[in-house]
This record gives sequence, structure tokens and C-alpha cells, in this order.
Amino acid sequence: MLFRLARASARLTSFNRLPLVRAISTTPIMATSRTSVIPQAERMFDGGTHKLDVWTIFTPANVPADCINLGQGFMNWAPAEWIRKAAHKAMDEDIMVNHYAHPRGRPRLVKAISDVYSPTFPNLEGRKLRTEEIVVTAGANGGMYAALTAHLEPGDEVVLIEPFFDQYFATIGFQGAKPVYVPLHPPKEGGGKSSGADWTLDLAELEAAFTPKTKAIIVNTPHNPVGKVFTQEELEGIAKICIKHNVLVIADEVYDCMIYDGKKHFHIASLPGMWERTLSVFSGGKSFAATGWRVGWLVGPEALVSATLAAQSRIVFCTNGPMQEAIAIALEGAAERKFFETQVAEYQERRDILCSYFDQLGLPYTLPEGSYFVLVDMSRLKIPVDYPIPETCKGRGKDFAKCWWMANEIKVVSIPPSGPRRHRRELCSLRVLQGPRAPPCCGQAPSRAQALPPVDAVSEMGCLGNVVQEWGCHLADCDYEKDISALLSCMI
Repeated sequence: MLFRLARASARLTSFNRLPLVRAISTTPIMATSRTSVIPQAERMFDGGTHKLDVWTIFTPANVPADCINLGQGFMNWAPAEWIRKAAHKAMDEDIMVNHYAHPRGRPRLVKAISDVYSPTFPNLEGRKLRTEEIVVTAGANGGMYAALTAHLEPGDEVVLIEPFFDQYFATIGFQGAKPVYVPLHPPKEGGGKSSGADWTLDLAELEAAFTPKTKAIIVNTPHNPVGKVFTQEELEGIAKICIKHNVLVIADEVYDCMIYDGKKHFHIASLPGMWERTLSVFSGGKSFAATGWRVGWLVGPEALVSATLAAQSRIVFCTNGPMQEAIAIALEGAAERKFFETQVAEYQERRDILCSYFDQLGLPYTLPEGSYFVLVDMSRLKIPVDYPIPETCKGRGKDFAKCWWMANEIKVVSIPPSGPRRHRRELCSLRVLQGPRAPPCCGQAPSRAQALPPVDAVSEMGCLGNVVQEWGCHLADCDYEKDISALLSCMI
């Protein structure tokens, strides 16, 4: 399950906590017929792309109104005040900020990206990233969509390291391409706490997935949802295979600002022979708690960036101007304010608090090295075999069924990250809300009635203790080796 950590202690008034009017049917509906008056494109049916995405199924609109939404990957606090003020000031003082931006991005943001990220790419040997090597996109996801649109042909294959962010699958499918899966292998031993580093990628298995049709690979570090930070040595192994087979690398590095315990993030694009074949993807929304602003950027060689820019200009044309200006100011001021150092320390504190609850339950979990997810083995969580599951969840893995049960019975919305393929291991995801520090009440378990909205973010984290107690009533013994497939990814 995925648990999300929040910094603000303001009372939650966001969409995920508002009482909602529920439809008569509690099952989300999506038109999927090939025989309708206006039929859908065939690509909507390839690999189940036509099915409702996990975010739509487990939205607060489809679950009991009194649920705590610990599923979707957004923060429950506003961006820092100085960043918000920058956005307002930009709109008020510069008329042109409110109109179309250049498709590549507003000049101030492009310069800020160059200033901040150039030193992190040692292969540049001290030079600055050029304007032609940067493109600002409609969120990191929009950037990856544009990049793959620009470079994939129907029939191409893209290697995915599973588990993975579910949008990868649909983006590849919409290009008429095919995903090819290679697993991260979990720790062999059962029980207890492991680390993201304990999840391993078999390089021989990875290379075996490459064929003459392989066009690209997506490498995600820090990893969602495992929380693994790939080491330089691991990335070097991946790089050798990519160079040998001459493939495009999409380096999804949106959690580069969330790395714990002194670990270091390394760009695969910095390795010899990799710059010319890699697009590195970053997120202003993830970095500065502004996911709704939809500002991301890609960095790479001019040839790859130019093609991506051309595709993006036909998809969304440009990204919104005021938010670009605000993210530019955020990048400019982050170092002086020690913004990321403070944020990482706070996230790490929340991670440790969250994991303490799983220690209490005796559930095996993976301590994340980066990102804001915690992977938890939930094979001991048993639900009734005849529990009513909506059609949208059927045939999609145990994690979907368990997440639906938890939403309706435990009143906790979770996200199953197993995706469209039946993985060897089943996953589900939750996020956790918490205030800026670890308050004494976090270890207590107030009743659910006392924790329901309106509720302080800190109180909601405390409510997790009650959720843990409820889970305890539904835990059964299991053989970890035989049932390793039932995992939960929890967003801190």
C-alpha cells in the first residue's frame, strides 16, 4: 500500500477530505464497447487500456465519504508560502506571464533548470546545459508522453522494470508499441524489514528482454513504488546493455529530491555513452509539493529534446506560464533556504513513524531509500472469498480486491500498483498524512469517530494507529515464501 507524508498541519480541506455525493451505482463505469455508435480506437482495448485507471477506480468519489484517502500521490499541504507568493506576483506584475509561453518553456525557468541541474551532470565537464537541451513539459508524465510519441513506432518494444508507475503502460500502448516486463526481485528471506537496496535486477534477465524490436527502456530511480535508489554500479550494468542494443533511455527521476539516509542519486545519463541516448525527467510538482501545477522538464541531447519539443507542441502546445515562473523562483531560492535538506529530513522522520506501525503488526516491509513509498507484504491480510468486488476490479489481481475491501470496511482508500499485468507479486498502495513533525500523539490510536473530518493532518496520522489495530483483526498466518505476491506499497 502507498502512504503519503504531509508537512503541513493545516486542516485538510482538499478534495480528498470533502464529503461527496455518491452516485446510485458505486461501480465506476466507462464505455468500452467496440459496437457503440462511435466506436473507440482499437488501441483503447490493447492490453486492457480501455479499463478504468487505478486512480479513477479508487477516487474519493467512488468510495464511502468517510474514508481517509491514503492512496493518490499528491501532498496534503500547499507549496511553500514564498513560492505561492511568487506565482501571484508573476500573474499580477507581468501581463505576458498569463498568456502562451514558448513551447520550450519560459526563459526564466529554462535558465533556472540549467543553473541547478548542470552541476549534477559530471559528463558536462563544467559547462552549462544549453537551452536546446531542456524542454519544460506539462508535468513529468506529459513529458514522457511527448518523448515516447516522438520516438516510438507501432510494433516497437519498450522494456519496463516492474513494479512500475501505471501510466507507463498506457503511454506505450497509445503509440502502438508493446511493453516488455523485467522484474525487480524482492528479498528472498521472509519476515522483517528489508531495504530498497535488497530488491535486485538480474542483468542477464534484463538483457534477455531486449530484441531487435526494442526501442526504449524506462529506468525509474528513486523507484516508485519500491523506494530503491539504483547505485552507480547498477546503472552502469543497465547502461552497457542499452549501449549494446542502441536504445533510448527514459530516466524517470522525479523523486531525485527525496533520498534518505545519506544515499546519493546518480544520473544514468552521466555515464559514458549514455548522454546521447537519454532523456532525464524531473518534476516541479513532486519537488515543491505543487502537483496540480503540472510543471515538469526533460534534460538531454539536443536531438532527443528537439523531437520531444516538436511532439509536445502538437499535444499541449505549452505549459502554463504563471506556474512556470513560480517553479523558476523556487529553484532559484531552494539552496539558500535549504529547502530540500529540510524537506528530506521531514520525510525521513515520517517514513520512520509510518514503518513503526508495520513493526507493531509484524508485517514485512521495504524501508525506502528514496521517493515517498513504503512497500509492505500484506499476504497475511485475509478478506472473505465472497466479498463483493466491482467489475472494474475483477481480474486485476488480489491487490485490487484487498484495496476495495479496505476502502469499504476499514475506510482507508488505497492504490493497488500491480498495473495491467498479472505480476508474480500482487501490490496495493496507500498514502499517509502527517504534520510537520512527529507529535507525541502519533503513537496513539484515537477512535475513528474522533479522527474524521474536519481533521488536522497530524490527527490523521494518529488515526493510522487505529487502522493498524483494525488490520490486526484480519491477519492470518501465511507462508511468506509461497505467498510473497501479496505486497502493499505505502506512500509516506
